[in-house]
Amino acid sequence: MDIKRCYQPEIEAASRDYLRAIQSARLIQMVKNCYENVPFYQQKFSEIGLLPGDIHSIDDISKLPFTVKQDLRDNYPFGLFAVPRDRLVRIHASSGTTGKQTVVGYTEEDVLHWSEGAARALVAAGATKDDMIHVSYGYGLFTGGLGLHYGAELLGATAIPVSSGNTQRQVQILQDFGSNFLCCTPSYALFIGETVADMGIDPKTLPLRGGIFGAEPWTDNMRREIERLLDIKAYDIYGLSEIAGPGVSYNCACQDGLHVCEDYFYPEIIDPDTLEPVPDGTYGELVFTCIGKEALPLVRYRTRDIAALNRDRCDCGRTLVRMSKPRGRSDDMLIIRGVNVFPSQVEHVILEQGLEPNYQIQVERKDNLDVMTVLIELSDAMFSDSVQVIQEAERRLKNAMLSTLGVSSSIRFADPRSLPRSEGKAVRVVDKRSLV
Repeated sequence: MDIKRCYQPEIEAASRDYLRAIQSARLIQMVKNCYENVPFYQQKFSEIGLLPGDIHSIDDISKLPFTVKQDLRDNYPFGLFAVPRDRLVRIHASSGTTGKQTVVGYTEEDVLHWSEGAARALVAAGATKDDMIHVSYGYGLFTGGLGLHYGAELLGATAIPVSSGNTQRQVQILQDFGSNFLCCTPSYALFIGETVADMGIDPKTLPLRGGIFGAEPWTDNMRREIERLLDIKAYDIYGLSEIAGPGVSYNCACQDGLHVCEDYFYPEIIDPDTLEPVPDGTYGELVFTCIGKEALPLVRYRTRDIAALNRDRCDCGRTLVRMSKPRGRSDDMLIIRGVNVFPSQVEHVILEQGLEPNYQIQVERKDNLDVMTVLIELSDAMFSDSVQVIQEAERRLKNAMLSTLGVSSSIRFADPRSLPRSEGKAVRVVDKRSLV
């Protein structure tokens, strides 16, 4: 393996026995930490008669109970934290189904481990300490921007915290600052590429060599289009706020799956119906246990992402297990421009505004950006209201959606009883995005 394309070869190319020893030691310590410091887990363990002393190695992970997103909501905001507040150095959060956010805390050590994962991804993509890393993920409570930012700084590279928006200015910075790697959602990368073309710039004149894209589903066709528009090599990165953020897994130069940072985040694949483990190579629900986290050490967290694992040694030389690109979800969550959106969130806002509970969410991709439109039936009484009253209701609803979801949406009112009815499960989402 080319050592220049590996940030921590002692881990990324370690023997499986060495990795297993690390995982076992960290799992034992994590379970003890959860039992002693998180009342939620102490109760969960007690309900199944499990004590920390029952965990002897990573092979015992199947003895542990699962954690789901609702558990974080039920213990909002800090109920699952395993350290006192004075040890926290960072708080992030993602949207919740009824306006409450899923809150994630980090100790100084947690931030270092997360940064290491992002640095591994950057180096695997070909970045070095001499490069300029252009970060166009959103900054703030969303984990995208700061994850790659800290990874770049840990690597010793120069982070350019551009955030998203103002695309022509983004292109100008790519030119003037000499950015070598672009980090953003794949849909925004496409838009940047189209803007480069619209501005009459030859992408070959840009210093860009590569891009690290994630936070939303994308396909190999989209990868090839990004590579054509920007004249770069495009790499995938995976993460989720509850586990750490971007850098949980990443593409190497082979681009045959995403290497999981399994020294910090132990992966499993289960059958989402039986909850039993499935063999490697079989698609099922991806589960992570945060064996390397102090503040929020989630036990067997069900991500709802559908993927498969491959433990064969990669041609790049890495021994870290590879996960496939997620090919769907076992729940109804949508990812809109990198933001998680649940239909139940939309319904909550609609009902909170006193409107009818008959609605439909339509998602499509325009100019390579996700656009969400919410169709809502008017009540008979509202249908007879003036245009001004309806426009005011539309304005209030649009603002409420943005406040709760963290992503903008279009609002369209429909005539009473005009949306399709179903004798079974209502069709709440029509996703018109093409992922082929």
